[in-house]
Amino acid sequence: MKRIIIYIALFVVASFYWSCEDIVNVKLPVAEPVVVIDAWINNKPEAQRISVMKTIPYFENTALPGLNDAIVQVEDLTEQIVFDFPKSKDDGIYIWEPTPTQPDFGQPGNDYKLTVQLGNTVYESYSSMNRVPAIDSILFSLENGNNFLPDIYYLAQFYAVDLVGTGDTYWIKAWKNGQFLNKPSEINISYDAGGSPGAIIDGITFSMPTRIGINPLDKDENDEFLPPYEPGDSVYVELHSINNESYNFLNEVAIQTNRPGGFAELFAQPLANVSSNILIADESPEAVKAIGFFNISAVSAMGLKLDPDNLPK
Repeated sequence: MKRIIIYIALFVVASFYWSCEDIVNVKLPVAEPVVVIDAWINNKPEAQRISVMKTIPYFENTALPGLNDAIVQVEDLTEQIVFDFPKSKDDGIYIWEPTPTQPDFGQPGNDYKLTVQLGNTVYESYSSMNRVPAIDSILFSLENGNNFLPDIYYLAQFYAVDLVGTGDTYWIKAWKNGQFLNKPSEINISYDAGGSPGAIIDGITFSMPTRIGINPLDKDENDEFLPPYEPGDSVYVELHSINNESYNFLNEVAIQTNRPGGFAELFAQPLANVSSNILIADESPEAVKAIGFFNISAVSAMGLKLDPDNLPK
């Protein structure tokens, strides 16, 4: 009798899953397009880019179309200097180029205002270029394997000391062999030396999780993790100062894009729109909402190659 009950239970469960195989076509309402302004710029001596796009329906598998008739400027409110971003040849991209008199963009401690005019509508945003510590060094170490990684592997770490005074926030960007580590799981941000807004870890060397966040998370065709670095590989690290609003924005992006999938999705944070600091300053009757973000960073950087002739032991 007990065995019969078990068979009946299995049959009911199997029937449930068979009944769930019907294809469901989801019809989403078509939302009005909005303006998307992406303005993450810095003081590196190179061209600075701002994109002005518009959204498209969710199921359209195409790039966002650019808006090519905007007037884009960034004003240094401290020095009272205006940086013009003329339209480039690329769709929706506006670029400021360094000159002999202005070889880089901005100064730490200064305040900035972004202005984007589209027709009769003016969008604006504000940001400050915060201070950034120097990267002291980058080291490779030979590590023992575990359940996820091979028997031995090489791990990279950067070392820098957070500046004294709470509230500094950073975005640590890394490149392996010239390729930017841009997976959602590779977004590496830090509040002071590696804590969170509720924890004070200030004025010391960045914490271990932040230091090793420069290692790639790549897998092979069998879904097994690959060694982060091998002899001959190189790593390049940039430490970007960001403001607290930008820290919160990147944290939201990481949560919303790095989804666990499967059964774990039941316990994940619900999907939601991420924040924006783009506002309508001068609204016209045809004005539409804008989303996106404006941040201006000071940057320190360093790179290192894992020399095959001088490997760590």
